[in-house]
Amino acid sequence: VQLQASGGGLVQAGGSLRLSCAASGGTFSTAVMGWFRQAAGKEREFIAAIGWSGSTPYYADSVKGRFTISRDTVKNTVYLQMNSLKSEDTAHYYCAVSVRRSGSWSSPTRYDYWGQGTQVTVSS
Repeated sequence: VQLQASGGGLVQAGGSLRLSCAASGGTFSTAVMGWFRQAAGKEREFIAAIGWSGSTPYYADSVKGRFTISRDTVKNTVYLQMNSLKSEDTAHYYCAVSVRRSGSWSSPTRYDYWGQGTQVTVSS
């Protein structure tokens, strides 16, 4: 399985970005797709997750109401729409796939495959 994340960049506070994660090399019909981020000097943090079948998305409290996760099953791509960005959203963002059926969606250990990530920098 390969995951290719894109869409990061530099944006002013209050602005928006949309991250994409293209998945290939596997079957994702029962997978969970997640987004995490890691700021410099901090641990990897859960952001959002969605079941490939279209189950209700799950968000971290820190991004709820500002970020939206979605997926396109034809393009095998997961998106993270980020609005009202804040300086504290600055981090390297990673997408991940879980093909196992146990574990919390918010735990990095749930996920089997990780993309290389994309940097998001929010200037204040």
